[in-house]
Amino acid sequence: MSTTRSSDGSPPTPRKPPHEGERAAPGDERAARDDGEQAETGGGEQAVRHDGEPPGTGSREQSGHHGEGAGPDDGTRVGRPAVPAVAPELAAQFEDEKPGRVLTGPVGLLVAGAAVAVGVLALWQVFRPLPQGSKYYLIIFLAGILPLVFLAYPADLRLRERLRRRRTTGTAEPTVDRGPIRARPTVADWALALLAVAACLYPVLPVAVGSGGGGYDAFLDRQGLLVPLDLVMGTVLLLLLLEACRRTTGWVLPAVCVLFLGYGYYGGLLPQSWPVAHAGLDFSQLVDAFYNSDSGFYGTPLDVAASYIVLFTIYGAVLDLSGAGRFFVELSAAAFRRSRTAAGRTAVASGFLLGTVSGSGAATTVSIGAVTWPILRRAGYPPERAGGMLAAAGVGAILSPPTLGAAAFIIAEYLGVSYLQVLGWATVPTILYYLGILLSVEIDARRSGVRPVVIDAVSPWRLLARFGYHFASLIVIVGLLAVGVSATRAVVLATALAALLSLLDRAHRLTPLRLLTALATGVRGVLAVAAVCAAAGIITATTTKTGLGPQAAALLVDGARAVTSDPTLVLVLTAVLAAIALSLLGLAVPVTASFVIGWVIIGPALIDLGVAVPAAAMFVFYFAALSEVSPPTALAAVAAAAVTGGRLVPTMWQTLRYALPAYLTPIAFVITPAGLGLLGIGGPGRIAVAGLVVALSVAVLAVAAGGWLPGVGPAGAPERLLAALGGVALLWLDPVPVAIGVGLAAVAVAGVFVRRGTAGRDGGSRAGSPADLREVGQ
Repeated sequence: MSTTRSSDGSPPTPRKPPHEGERAAPGDERAARDDGEQAETGGGEQAVRHDGEPPGTGSREQSGHHGEGAGPDDGTRVGRPAVPAVAPELAAQFEDEKPGRVLTGPVGLLVAGAAVAVGVLALWQVFRPLPQGSKYYLIIFLAGILPLVFLAYPADLRLRERLRRRRTTGTAEPTVDRGPIRARPTVADWALALLAVAACLYPVLPVAVGSGGGGYDAFLDRQGLLVPLDLVMGTVLLLLLLEACRRTTGWVLPAVCVLFLGYGYYGGLLPQSWPVAHAGLDFSQLVDAFYNSDSGFYGTPLDVAASYIVLFTIYGAVLDLSGAGRFFVELSAAAFRRSRTAAGRTAVASGFLLGTVSGSGAATTVSIGAVTWPILRRAGYPPERAGGMLAAAGVGAILSPPTLGAAAFIIAEYLGVSYLQVLGWATVPTILYYLGILLSVEIDARRSGVRPVVIDAVSPWRLLARFGYHFASLIVIVGLLAVGVSATRAVVLATALAALLSLLDRAHRLTPLRLLTALATGVRGVLAVAAVCAAAGIITATTTKTGLGPQAAALLVDGARAVTSDPTLVLVLTAVLAAIALSLLGLAVPVTASFVIGWVIIGPALIDLGVAVPAAAMFVFYFAALSEVSPPTALAAVAAAAVTGGRLVPTMWQTLRYALPAYLTPIAFVITPAGLGLLGIGGPGRIAVAGLVVALSVAVLAVAAGGWLPGVGPAGAPERLLAALGGVALLWLDPVPVAIGVGLAAVAVAGVFVRRGTAGRDGGSRAGSPADLREVGQ
């Protein structure tokens, strides 16, 4: 009736998955499964399923269907979730596109000390801004961040190893088993770090060097008239930023930056009849735009990283060290410990709660997967299906208030609105996103006969009474924003409150040393983002100097008008083309850079067609963020596969199915004015109607994708097709399309009832078995 439990309840260490496209031999899979069961039970005893048979055996009659009211003795019992020791380290490897070094000893102390200094500077700037202005602060901030990138991230230029990987795995990139890199910085790394300090601090150098230098004011006075030394130092910083981006994100973003640089330099040679041609810029003009203007390296993206993102990463590090992450996972497990779909609900709820304090989808995926994957496996989920669920739940970290991804802060700066307003725009889409995931979980459980799992956890009320104070800082952020406090001050005050409340838990009390650790961890978490934001200045400055944004937007709209002249269809086609372009762009560059590029090129196209500015900005934001779940890169899915040991490509496709609502909801709020209700814009009536209609669309599409109507039974191909058409029609928030969508959905539901009646007369079976779930998962 219950399994043999571990002495500590901790899940097993995630195993290395097979290479993409490979399948382990059946014997290997069984051995790995047996090893996992033994690790979960704490020894050599074989875990016993609820029907008394070993895991992995049994038939549909034994495990295929359970009643809704499965109680504690009706399903598998698992111990209280515990975070394995490997989870934080594995999560850290997926915090950025590429893993960094694990630095110890004197070098580790030096890097940590420098990171603490940068963190103190960021905190000081909130309450006592530097009198020279924000750009002066950005120069100092970048001078502290950029050298740390070269010390914390290896060059990874081992061509022989890359060629060997290509011969053995078909790709030059490492597999998803991304272990920590423990090598120390090389001489070249130290040289680049020192060069970065010099190039970054040169604009504020108080000593004249020939015709250059001379202090900050003198540097600003030379804007548009750079002397040779200015040009040299600006070029050095340009090259260093490209290398920093390559180390932290890979080759693609530097290549995109070089492409924009080449366009700025050679665009004057294009035929002037071409829409994208411009008068041409020489190299000194480009360096001046990058190095000595407000739209280059020290533009809005870096300002956001230095003013907002670094503070929120420090806040997240303080919450994590204070035990908030563990509490959120345990609360999720306790809340659903006796439900039939406890395993899936726990994973989704954990993703939502952790996402409120994390801005990384992949790292959140690892954090929740390390704890909930053993529960999902015991319930009968195959690795690919479980990985898709975990990745979709984890990527909600980028979409969930109050700590959205870095691009959300850029939206606030670009549009000149408060961060609270951006949070308001994201609220309804976030609810719809998790509604879609939860519906998919419920459908999977009923369609495929997932076994009930009873999680041994304390009462959720008891957990809230003891550790509910972890929610206090989140509430304080929203409350302070609501009364007009700036986002920077709000998050600093919330961080102080979280640190103070940690004293209530002796095991996670933040001593002065642990506070310094949190400060260093938070700053290190912003290294890659800061490098990307500074490099994004190459894109924004080139676009501004050449006028590329309006020209590219006109090309996009003209492409839609070449197909049809109907204004409504032109808008729809432009939105679809923009969604495809953003999705493809997100496959190559990080979310922040993807948003910046998309906003300067695609944003104007949507706005020119009458789309409201908030809707256009959130449209670009969502499709930029969804790159973490979009094949063939899908970093969150890669992270999930690393935890579950599932095959990579099937895991990506399962992630795409779970995250389907996030791809469709942005379309809804750009193609009709009523869609603005999804962003909380308009009266209560518009907001309620838009939310309810799109919620119905999400539900109908979940039935179409899952092939099951909860409470009724399986849906055949005709019903699924009708449901899919109805769900898409409901996204067009006008009366006629909504009526058509409701009608198609009603016909689909009626067809499922008819199918159920026919199956009942023929003696058909009800639900599938775990074997069916494995087949679907593959």
